[in-house]
Amino acid sequence: MQEPHDAVIIGAGPAGLTAARELVELGFRPLVIEAADKPGGLSRTETYRGYRFDIGGHRFYTKAEEILHIWHDTVGEDFLEVPRLSRILFNGRFFDYPLSLGNVTRNLGVAESARIMTSFARAQLRPHLREDTLENWVVNRFGERLYRTFFKTYTEKVWGIHCSQIGAEWAAQRLVGVSLVAAVQEAVWPNSRVKSLIKEFNYPKLGPGQMWERVSADVERRGGRVLLRAEAVKIYHNGNRVTGVSYRETDGVRRINVPFMITSMSLDDLIERCTPQPPASVSAAARGLRYRDFIIVTLIVRAVELFPDNWIYLHSPSVRASRVQCFNNWSPAMVPEPDTTTLGMEYFCTRGDDIWQRTDEELMILARREVQELGLARSADVVDGCVIRQPKAYPIYDGEHTGHVEIIRTWLENLTNLETIGRNGMHRYNNQDHSMLTGLYAARNVAGANHDLWGINTDRSYLEKTTVDRSPKHGS
Repeated sequence: MQEPHDAVIIGAGPAGLTAARELVELGFRPLVIEAADKPGGLSRTETYRGYRFDIGGHRFYTKAEEILHIWHDTVGEDFLEVPRLSRILFNGRFFDYPLSLGNVTRNLGVAESARIMTSFARAQLRPHLREDTLENWVVNRFGERLYRTFFKTYTEKVWGIHCSQIGAEWAAQRLVGVSLVAAVQEAVWPNSRVKSLIKEFNYPKLGPGQMWERVSADVERRGGRVLLRAEAVKIYHNGNRVTGVSYRETDGVRRINVPFMITSMSLDDLIERCTPQPPASVSAAARGLRYRDFIIVTLIVRAVELFPDNWIYLHSPSVRASRVQCFNNWSPAMVPEPDTTTLGMEYFCTRGDDIWQRTDEELMILARREVQELGLARSADVVDGCVIRQPKAYPIYDGEHTGHVEIIRTWLENLTNLETIGRNGMHRYNNQDHSMLTGLYAARNVAGANHDLWGINTDRSYLEKTTVDRSPKHGS
């Protein structure tokens, strides 16, 4: 390297770039190595013929003041306030999310609603004693019938495995505070103190990639380097330290020394690329980690105001898509032509399965057919589109992942100048702000602090929930 570096970061997603930003603040000169052609990781913004779209949707909302400051400091006047609306589409009807008792009753009818409430009451009287699976966790809070109506089909479509094989840890992290008790409480006891979804969130005018493109440029302006199209292929270690990394660029492979390393690459890739190889038990644990891959089929539709939602959950088992985004409803600037709408049909899959192996043309045909079947747009109005594939979008919380991660983590803790961060770097289904916190504190550890990244509380910065006090005021 011509320029000196005193820390190496693998991955230019939210976690890695937040670490780089903090390191330059602290006077370091980090080198960031990123295999993709643009910064942002899962939070990047893709473009196609002037249309901009996310890999999924990325709301900007946090309870962590440090993260909020970074967002506003970086995006400034381009940080929009966006109304939040997301619903469930099931059997041709829209259901509130989270579920509302009145809305469910109107859509399903009194008889079916009564069956759901009876099932719920039964679950309260005789709950599953062990909540070690997502299935048991949800049934205990909603009852068997509502679980099978709303949760089972959608969740298995997303994760590709039965709900009894998904750990309750996922539900506890992602569905915290959501229960039928809260819906009933809201309907019949409106003066109670309840949790509700946030009503609005921030969003960069040109998508989340605008945020990370600016952070990347700022890191370089202040003495760091961000190398794109540079894939880390070997991580060298000796004793209790990482000593070097080899990375591949278009003109060949280079090896550099590593004073400190922060990495957000997936744990299985990290272990596979360590030289010398870790013990057999650690390599076996890494191979045991599972991931869910993701495809977004972006449809450019010659129509406007198709629906008001930012995104819709597609619970119908008759379609393969799991969600649909409407990027006009995130920011009008994402769409260059005012008489068009950009929809993102999202397919969760596993590399090698029938969805992943379909050609882009076949996926476009599928998405056009399904968007019309759902009644969201006419296939004939779709004038263009593109396909983006994202490997390892979601770490799977199966029954064995906790043990695998613990084995890997225990071994990695022996490397005193290595920090693992982010969603895949910790095999945690983090929100963007939580991933950023791990990067922020990893950078401070490089500077001499001693933060336990694995102990960062996800509830502290959880995106979805805000508490609303609806109790009567004194004297009212």
